[in-house]
Amino acid sequence: MRRVVVLALLALALPMAAWADGIVLTNQFGSISISNAGVISTQSQLTSFNGLVAPAGHSLGSVSFSTGALVSGSISGGGVFSATGSSFVVIGKGNYGEPKGTIFSGAFVGPITWTLTSPPGAKNLTYTLSGTIQGMLYNGRIASGTTTQNIFTIQGQLNNGVGHIRVGSTNLTVPEPGTLGLLGTGLVGIAGMFRRKLIGR
Repeated sequence: MRRVVVLALLALALPMAAWADGIVLTNQFGSISISNAGVISTQSQLTSFNGLVAPAGHSLGSVSFSTGALVSGSISGGGVFSATGSSFVVIGKGNYGEPKGTIFSGAFVGPITWTLTSPPGAKNLTYTLSGTIQGMLYNGRIASGTTTQNIFTIQGQLNNGVGHIRVGSTNLTVPEPGTLGLLGTGLVGIAGMFRRKLIGR
């Protein structure tokens, strides 16, 4: 009976573990261009990758992204950008234990929110750009998650479409292939067979 219980618990745990892998990235600095056509950022510094932190004055690589066009709201007051034609790419240098080359290559999926977080009329303006992303990791696995980019600017720069990234945070979830789910189902079947044999005795 104990063997049946252990097999059943293992079968239930494996599919849950299939969704347990996650990757956390942070980025900092770098300028962005902001217009009704979209927000574009290139070469923001990758400052951490899954617990690896870049030494002071260095980076692990770069984070670049772009959105589609503004579909509602305004640049100054906040709004929503389209994911059409968007991108999100993370490149690693490979100098401090992070993968070298393209770590993640994907795009935004669904609406991208552009939120004014500073008080109305403030001289220093802060915004949050956030959305869901999906793409491929360096190991060939598909990943999806969310990114939030905190941006600051002043009115004069915003009028010229210029902003700066204070800090960005990206969380990716990596599902395992469906084979683990099948393995879990198979283990439930085996547990059932053992149970029948034990009852039949």
